[in-house]
Amino acid sequence: MKFSEATRGRVFIIRLEQGEVVHEILEKFASEHGVQRAALLMVGAADRGSVIVCGPRDADARPVEPMKHTLPDVHELTGVGTLFPDEDGRPMLHVHAAFGREGKASAGCVRSGVVVWQVLEVIMFELIGSSARKVRDAGTGFELLEP
Repeated sequence: MKFSEATRGRVFIIRLEQGEVVHEILEKFASEHGVQRAALLMVGAADRGSVIVCGPRDADARPVEPMKHTLPDVHELTGVGTLFPDEDGRPMLHVHAAFGREGKASAGCVRSGVVVWQVLEVIMFELIGSSARKVRDAGTGFELLEP
């Protein structure tokens, strides 16, 4: 285990709207407002055609080959995640979310292109006093958190 400490900075209440791509908008927001590190909560809906990463094709393969799932229709969404800078200092969102419709659920990472249907409410808690960042891991191909 690796860890570091941070304190809470600003808290942002954000509403994403119809057609916005979740990771693109939140990374842009963070960049424009000087947020380098954050924890996030979100609730709302994802539009049909949204794409999620839903697991590795083969758990033992390196680099990891992600599986993707396209939502066939509008789904409710609830998610939690983090935002840390990558090696170039750009904000990088990592959110896992659950998506539900008619008693059926899917879950996965939003980085492949989750599009907002009508509204997505986000609470972004800025984390300050930390140098944590995302560092590319050659073995997995992931951007791993380096606390």
